[in-house]
Amino acid sequence: MRTLYVRVFLITVAVIVVSGLLGFFLSNIYYHAKLKDFNDEKLVGIATEMKQFVEQQPDTMDRYLNNAAALGYEIYVIDGKGNDQFYGREFRGKNLDKQAVDLVLRGEVYHGVAEFPSKPFITGFFDNQLSNTVGVHLQLGSAGYAMFMRPDVILQFGELRIFFALIGAFTVGISILIFLISTRYLVNPIERLSEATKRIAQGNYNLKLPTSRRDEIGQLAEHFMTMSRELERVDQARQQFVSNVSHEIQSPLTSIQGFAQLVADRDLPEQEREHYASIIEEESRHLSLLSKQLLLLSSLEQGHEDLIRTTFSLRDQFRQVVQVLQWQLEEKELLLRMSVPEAIRLVGNEVLLMQVWMNLLGNAVNHLPQGRSIEIRAEQTDAKCVIYIRDTGDGIAAEHLPFLFDRFYRVDRARERSSGRTGLGLAIVQKIIRIHDGTIEVSSSPEGTVFTVILPQM
Repeated sequence: MRTLYVRVFLITVAVIVVSGLLGFFLSNIYYHAKLKDFNDEKLVGIATEMKQFVEQQPDTMDRYLNNAAALGYEIYVIDGKGNDQFYGREFRGKNLDKQAVDLVLRGEVYHGVAEFPSKPFITGFFDNQLSNTVGVHLQLGSAGYAMFMRPDVILQFGELRIFFALIGAFTVGISILIFLISTRYLVNPIERLSEATKRIAQGNYNLKLPTSRRDEIGQLAEHFMTMSRELERVDQARQQFVSNVSHEIQSPLTSIQGFAQLVADRDLPEQEREHYASIIEEESRHLSLLSKQLLLLSSLEQGHEDLIRTTFSLRDQFRQVVQVLQWQLEEKELLLRMSVPEAIRLVGNEVLLMQVWMNLLGNAVNHLPQGRSIEIRAEQTDAKCVIYIRDTGDGIAAEHLPFLFDRFYRVDRARERSSGRTGLGLAIVQKIIRIHDGTIEVSSSPEGTVFTVILPQM
């Protein structure tokens, strides 16, 4: 298996090779498109000056052309009879057509550099073939000659070629070395994250990753730490949920089992038998409610894509809830004030949202001392509906507020357990609000408690 370090190394080498080839290819295109004609014209000018000097001093031709070759030119001279002479380094390819020779002998100029064929990865400037030259006519007395010349690149730029080749080689080598060293700076945090992933898979959430970096790796490490803490919280919540469910089920089952054994006693007085039977009935009802709410929570968590949504009046819903709770309100002499505009209409699951209002108002009624009041107020702002359910009770202690929506959490555990409540109501409320893309918040003081529900008007 190739490691990320090896992959980065191979990618680096591949990028350098491909970049070098593309750079050479584009440079070669530029030479053929722009520089080739300019180079041909320049060489023709130099060859013309050589021609003029030789024609003026024909006795010095060999010495002059040898000196010119020593200064960095490759020269070839041929007469009409086929007698030829090379000056300077030999041409790699002696592929000059006879037609080119005849052309120059007739007094015309041969533009072999400009006419050199374009090839993708062969630069004509460095190809010292005889056909890649310029040719001019020499007239020495009655004898006519054709002189072909081109620059001797190796003689002119030999040391420079080695120098630039060394620069290129050292640049590539040092670049690869530095890149590999810097890659460790990138790969090491990823290796730590990989190791941390294995530890999380084993259930170990106590991780410490370097989050001091300000780049994407540092942000990834920070987000990974956040995810680890959240997974730990979820795992603890899951374990706590299993423990709570087991306790909530075990307690009534133990009661049912014990009282059932007492009821089975034939010598038990009828009055006690009825009392124990009523306890069994109450505990059975508690188990039934618990199972229904657990099933509801499970169905809500499985998804809400197929949730049936309708448009309905919020005011009508609250009226139905108040009618259901009317006898409890009258029994505790609670004052109810409602300010919900008739124009507010919601789009959602009417049954589930009815359960939200029943739970929130039911909790307020159950916890309020006699003679207090409840206020229901709703307002519409920017395509959102904000509902406030406020009571004038004794308030909830600040240390309980962060946990109110946790499953099985009870502010007064003894009182709630004896009342038959399961501690799942507010957890279900929060889940229903969330699947409607809304939010629910709670604030409390000694003067009372306020639940704030915000729902979008889709």
